[in-house]
Amino acid sequence: MEQYRGILVFAEQRNGVIQNVAFELIGKARELADSIGEKVTAVLLGEGIEALAQPLIHAGADKVLVVDHQLLKDYITEPYTEAIHHIVNTYKPEIVLIGATTIGRDLGPRLSSRLQTGLTADCTSLEINEERHLLMTRPAFGGNLMATIMCKNNRPQMSTVRPGVMRRQPLDTTRTGEVEHVEVPFDIAKCQRVKLIKKETEAKTLIDITEANVLVSGGRGVGTGNGFDKLQELAETLNAEVSSSRAMVDAGIIGHERQVGQTGKTVRPDLYMALGISGAIQHLAGMEESDFIIAINKDKYAPIFQVADLGIVGDLHKVVPILSQKIQALQDKK
Repeated sequence: MEQYRGILVFAEQRNGVIQNVAFELIGKARELADSIGEKVTAVLLGEGIEALAQPLIHAGADKVLVVDHQLLKDYITEPYTEAIHHIVNTYKPEIVLIGATTIGRDLGPRLSSRLQTGLTADCTSLEINEERHLLMTRPAFGGNLMATIMCKNNRPQMSTVRPGVMRRQPLDTTRTGEVEHVEVPFDIAKCQRVKLIKKETEAKTLIDITEANVLVSGGRGVGTGNGFDKLQELAETLNAEVSSSRAMVDAGIIGHERQVGQTGKTVRPDLYMALGISGAIQHLAGMEESDFIIAINKDKYAPIFQVADLGIVGDLHKVVPILSQKIQALQDKK
């Protein structure tokens, strides 16, 4: 097998802002690279984005490859794929990590196909064994078991990882590294087959649940009435965001962007309150790494209590209003 060395991380940026998942992946890549004595390289694509390179070095990258081109101003599949394909063929990394965002889920499969290598999607754990094979673990069969996958015969080994799965490490502003500009021989004809006509950005009034420090999450036990009003009241007293299990999204009670779980988002808040959530394995996959978990459920045998740090067996419709009042009273005394 041709010699491949090091770990390459796609440092996704949008409108000049590096996405959190890029920092999370660089932190994990740093850990993996140190275990095998290799280096971490970040790939930064866009237009006018050189200033974004230093934070990636501070996050753990040894080198940042910058491709600054007008074709990369906005994400379009072909030019982005061509750029990273050229970089992988030139620098031959052993491992390629991409965030499982809407961009990453489009880019990853296209890139792996051109490289004729495997891609393991939505990984929750990454390790390297003694033979330098990347052990990529992900939920399988509807989340009922965890499968560990290896790509033994092809390089690079590729994986996408959901935002929030890996813990972001603090930036070290004393770290130094190399910034290298790369010229990519784009096939202009191919890159112009798809054009971005217009961008429409939806105004966001809510904080992304993956960024929230405290989450008040409701499940089927909340019901279809005004149950989420009680959760919203509790969330306001805690300066928290409201999220939910899939059941409430399927019922049309709350939007998919608020869903926690295998088919939603992975979160790591300081406090996660699971209200009326039974704790199916698909939901646990998205929140079990929270620092502190409080569960309220009428069923004392609900699986959620197995991962909760504190559990209350009771009717959330009675418990939550009392809890909101008590917390508000404590805050009023401050």
